[in-house]
Amino acid sequence: MAVERFHIQVEEEVLSDLRDRLGHIRWPDQMDGSSWEQGTELGYLQSLVAYWRDRFDWRAQEAELNRLAQFRAEVDGFSVHFVHERGVGPDPLPIILTHGWPDTFTRYQKIIPLLIDPARHGGDPKDSFDVIVPSIPGFGFSSRPNLRGVNSFHVAELWAKLMTKELGYPRFAAAGGDIGSGVTRYLAATHPELLVGIHLTDIGILRDLLAPSGRTDLSEGELRYRSSAAEWIAREGAYMSLQSTKPQTLAYGLSDSPAGLAGWIVEKFRAWSDCGGDLGRSFTEDELLTNIMIYWVTGTIGSSTRMYYENSHTLPPIGRIDVPTGIALFPADILLPPQEWAERRLQIARWTSMPRGGHFAAMEEPELLADDIRAFFRPLRNKGRE
Repeated sequence: MAVERFHIQVEEEVLSDLRDRLGHIRWPDQMDGSSWEQGTELGYLQSLVAYWRDRFDWRAQEAELNRLAQFRAEVDGFSVHFVHERGVGPDPLPIILTHGWPDTFTRYQKIIPLLIDPARHGGDPKDSFDVIVPSIPGFGFSSRPNLRGVNSFHVAELWAKLMTKELGYPRFAAAGGDIGSGVTRYLAATHPELLVGIHLTDIGILRDLLAPSGRTDLSEGELRYRSSAAEWIAREGAYMSLQSTKPQTLAYGLSDSPAGLAGWIVEKFRAWSDCGGDLGRSFTEDELLTNIMIYWVTGTIGSSTRMYYENSHTLPPIGRIDVPTGIALFPADILLPPQEWAERRLQIARWTSMPRGGHFAAMEEPELLADDIRAFFRPLRNKGRE
């Protein structure tokens, strides 16, 4: 199919079934005196589910999402859902923003207006972007893969075709975090001729991070980074291990129980954000539940976690990337690499240590991230017109 407009309209039967399930949760117990150290805290989740059942208004959130210009396009057999908002400025630069897990395209909902119309938000209209935010296959309103090998490399190939063949951009910018960082890096590695530059909020948990290394020239910072990564994976990596090995087993429970789905997702939003243990400092209940709802109404929690399996089992190696790269590190993110580690793998043109924010930077600190994206791409814009 050609590019077609898309409008979110969840069937009432789906919402009615959800209301029924939310009214009949079978709650587990929790150890006396424990909080979040063994996983999502019972009292918090009961409160969130009560809000979800009694006060959350999906139709209002649906209407807000439908204010975005949304489309679907057939790309190599996949129906790809994406937002495509045109920039307000003399010569907008196209940029594709890729989300991760456990978020959705709503990760970038707050930052879109800041990038398309900077003048309206105190910026320079010359810094405007055409913003494209696709949903990764297996997430949200894109189709669910039913074959092996749909990994970050494969998604990067889909994005290259979406941007050039479907949307007609000969060169463009790209940015992302989490899985979106990997997709963006593969785009730059395999199609450098298409990329003006890339902007990342992390460089991922690289496959070679814990592998034995014959290098003898690692800096003290790099050695500490490897050590802290190993400690983090041992302490916090259970979700990654399960999703990388047995995602199908996990999918049964999360697809059947909205409380289970919410518990699995909100724990990551709390652990990876700059909320100081209080989710309300970084996200509203409506923001959290809108993200969770997209997984629920599309039935994509199982297909989204399979991305971890495919990235662990079918992802090809990635070489050094020589496309200009901007890195913005937010202090509460999962792992903060030293600059020398990144420079071994990327052509770093801008390195920013942010004063606050975490893994979900575009949701937590959209103004800080938008400012850094504008500043990084400002000297690269002319390259996008060559």
